[in-house]
Amino acid sequence: MTTLPVDPALLVRLLQLASPALPVGGFSYSQGLEAAIDTGWVSSAGQTRDWLQGLLAGPVGHAEARWLARLLRAWREGQPPDVLARLDALYQASREGSQLLAETRQMAWSLLRLLAALPAELPGPRLPVLLPVLQTLAAQRPPAYPLVWSCLAVGMAIDDASAVQAWLWTWLENQVMVAIKTIPLGQNAGQALLFELAAQLPALAQAAVAQAAYGACDDDPAEGDDDGPGNFAPGFALACTRHETQYSRLFRS
Repeated sequence: MTTLPVDPALLVRLLQLASPALPVGGFSYSQGLEAAIDTGWVSSAGQTRDWLQGLLAGPVGHAEARWLARLLRAWREGQPPDVLARLDALYQASREGSQLLAETRQMAWSLLRLLAALPAELPGPRLPVLLPVLQTLAAQRPPAYPLVWSCLAVGMAIDDASAVQAWLWTWLENQVMVAIKTIPLGQNAGQALLFELAAQLPALAQAAVAQAAYGACDDDPAEGDDDGPGNFAPGFALACTRHETQYSRLFRS
């Protein structure tokens, strides 16, 4: 099998988007994992693996990755603002609790501030065209992080599958770091988890992009009534809502 060379410029952009140094505050959120640890649902490397595996098989790898792929497709195809706004509104409606909604809006706001501070020519070749649309949408309603992040990824000329894989990697790395800090899980055990679970990300990303190609990005009645991928995960939702009233916590969700 022939391996195609990776565009070095694209790889650098992708690494920047997936970096924990991106100043959006992603490291300060646990997305319910801290509550799961506090209640005793997760207390070992094996239980951490099972928890993260369940999320990759459900609300993150199935639903969230597909929402991101739809937004990437919409930006890339130049869909009108009302389509982007509808996708963003549906994604925000899928957030299981107030903390998760506040998280995605805060990270979106931080990324918008970063984009405003950068010279227009730095982030990517298409961003000067896409950014005014994003700014108009943000002025109408606080956007979710995937809407802003997907705009930046398309503006930086990153292909959809690579962008979704980078998104999933950032989520997975942050979750493992939460476990390392909170259980606490050893560094070696954490890296072993990353090696094991990260092997699933390319297939999840490809599936999300393929599914986005069949999902409706607009309100065309001919394509059916499409409210996007479901993210039914009661245990995850309970952990997220429990964290809202958790007495002592390190993370914001």
